[in-house]
Amino acid sequence: MQDYQLQQAQVYTDFKGLNALKTESHTDKKAALVQVAKQFESLFLSEMLKSMRKAGEAFSEGNYLNSQQSKFYRDMFDSQLSLTMAGNQGTGLADALVSQLSRQIPGMSADGQTLPGHKTSLADYDRSLPVLSRKLPEQVAKVDKMAAEEATASDASSVEAAGRDSLPETFDSPESFVKTLLPIAQRAAGDSGIDPRLMVAQAALETGWGRHMIKGDGDQPSFNLFGIKADQRWQGDSVRITTTEYRGGLPMKEKADFRAYDGYEDSFRDYVDFLKSNPRYRDVLAVADQPREFAHRLQQAGYATDPEYGNKIHNIMGRDGLMTAAMGNSARTDDGFEE
Repeated sequence: MQDYQLQQAQVYTDFKGLNALKTESHTDKKAALVQVAKQFESLFLSEMLKSMRKAGEAFSEGNYLNSQQSKFYRDMFDSQLSLTMAGNQGTGLADALVSQLSRQIPGMSADGQTLPGHKTSLADYDRSLPVLSRKLPEQVAKVDKMAAEEATASDASSVEAAGRDSLPETFDSPESFVKTLLPIAQRAAGDSGIDPRLMVAQAALETGWGRHMIKGDGDQPSFNLFGIKADQRWQGDSVRITTTEYRGGLPMKEKADFRAYDGYEDSFRDYVDFLKSNPRYRDVLAVADQPREFAHRLQQAGYATDPEYGNKIHNIMGRDGLMTAAMGNSARTDDGFEE
């Protein structure tokens, strides 16, 4: 027996029947398709009746019964008439639509019958759990091991970050400067061939043994050990300060932007990358194993405008065995520097 609300779809002024069609389409696609096809046929008949009425308007001119009110009720009658005609035997258009469209509806056969095994709701799906694999405990153990390794790595990173944050922003003596920064320079030098002692000596020259570190507004630390400026190639943070540059052999005060880092190790590593990526320092890196010549070529390549830049680095490296004490080795090399 047809649902009462579906029967309401045969009354053109009641839209509850149309809502019922939407619900019916989830459970009985064939019944819903039949009703939709009849609705479409009623629209076709309604348009046909409108055309017929319009063709006869010429014969009703001057008739006092041909008023707007009568046309209004006539259109209501035609709308209900088209629904009634389509709901009965109709013109056969609805049957043709059902035959054609039923082939395109998933889960419905060509004759409009629901195919066996077709799932219309969640209740139709199998809810039983699959059999657990015997390898599951082994896989769980692997996941636990990976999680433990990641946690250990995370803890190590936290310890390293804590150690980095504990480093001073300025230094109170050359000894503390070398003792703190030389191990970092050794890690950053890597396979570059640059002597870590030379890196620390150059950093000492640039910062006055860590007493005059580059700082931004509000004394924000930059951790910039090598006075590398922030040009258009630099994408990180920067600070602006007044610096001394030599123009024509004369010292002059200028405003300049300098690179800012998260820590000293970032400064050392950026120094190495800066030399490697700049073609002007190719000849400097070629003598990385000769600290004295490295320092002079660095100045000649234009790293600094101070004409005594190379000699100053050389003098710092040989200062009272300071680097030797930090390296823990008292041997001397042919270039005159203690190792």
